[in-house]
Amino acid sequence: MEVLDSLSDFLHENPQRSFTIVLAVMLLVYYIRTVAKVPLLACRNGKFSSFLAQHCPVLQQKYWPTIWCFESRLQTVFASVLRTSIPQLQYKREAISLSDGGEVSLDWMESTAPFEGEEEFRPTIILLPGLTGDSNSNYLRTLVQQARKTGYRSVVFNNRGRGGIQLKTPRTYSAANFDDLHEVVCHINKKYPSSPLYAAGISLGGIILGNYLCNVGKDIKLRAAMLISVVYNIPDGCRSLEQPVLNLMLNRHLANSLKASVKAYTAMFGKKIDMDVVLRSRTVREFDASYTSKMFGYEDVDAYYDAASLYTRLHNIAIPTLCLSAADDPFQPAASLPIESAKLSSNVAMVVTTRGGHIGFLEGFLPIGTTFLDRLFTEYITALLHHSDQLCHQGEGDVAD
Repeated sequence: MEVLDSLSDFLHENPQRSFTIVLAVMLLVYYIRTVAKVPLLACRNGKFSSFLAQHCPVLQQKYWPTIWCFESRLQTVFASVLRTSIPQLQYKREAISLSDGGEVSLDWMESTAPFEGEEEFRPTIILLPGLTGDSNSNYLRTLVQQARKTGYRSVVFNNRGRGGIQLKTPRTYSAANFDDLHEVVCHINKKYPSSPLYAAGISLGGIILGNYLCNVGKDIKLRAAMLISVVYNIPDGCRSLEQPVLNLMLNRHLANSLKASVKAYTAMFGKKIDMDVVLRSRTVREFDASYTSKMFGYEDVDAYYDAASLYTRLHNIAIPTLCLSAADDPFQPAASLPIESAKLSSNVAMVVTTRGGHIGFLEGFLPIGTTFLDRLFTEYITALLHHSDQLCHQGEGDVAD
């Protein structure tokens, strides 16, 4: 009773502090009861789900988002800011000429980890950046470092016009088109024929990879994949990004980045596309309506988005594919995540955290170092490196029993 009386006296004598304390307690209770949760894992029971349960313990633990910035936009922005401290990497660049005369660059990073076996059998992982990203994007460098330490040879596939490579033909890239990725996969497979080949795509890179997986089927040369912060339902994603105020600010930042990436090629595109209209775009949807959909021959932007969206086609994926999303991702509303489709698939496992934003997934009070994304990525590729025999190899059909 004396303790309670003392506390009561303190609160009455210090109203401002008491208000702060009450708010802090309320935040802590909300955080523990609502924010910190074990991720949802949607996958049909079978070899892949058992593989993840055995080798990815992070999926069975609570994810504790950074308490002072667990809001989705804060996660998205702060993750980008904090990752700027990641040192630049010294890649070995390879320029690839494509069948239509275009050119892309591959940035290679050899592993520093010992490998049990001959070097020609060391696994290779292809990493695909986001909408305006390349091999120097901070989230990409983090994954390259994790792959390097784990024992993988990694290669970043920079889309046309990205990574400092100038366009050779009047064509860039789109979410629905995977022709360039297919040529790159074939090139890498020919270069390292004995190397098990994997891939991970982030945001737009994940959509391109996902479309490749859905369309190539069992003839695919990849053994497993990972899709990170993917927009599965692009129309819903656009509507979400057009909501004021913070989402719309992110949208306009992306639109400005897209316009800047094509502005130098106005003369090259002028015969096919009205670049004056393109350069007045205020949102990603307006840019795609005036540029991307016309560049790739779609009737309109809705037809393009329908062709690019993955949410109804996960059943076509024929290799083990781990998908990571946050329920509060401003780019992909939780309501249209294809969770039910994943539950019916033996090859697709969808992991959904309560928080994490878009390519955020910060954790710990001081979110310096690895994120939840980094930990899951590392556990997954480590398991593939050492225990891939527990999954069917490519070409052997469904991984389910």
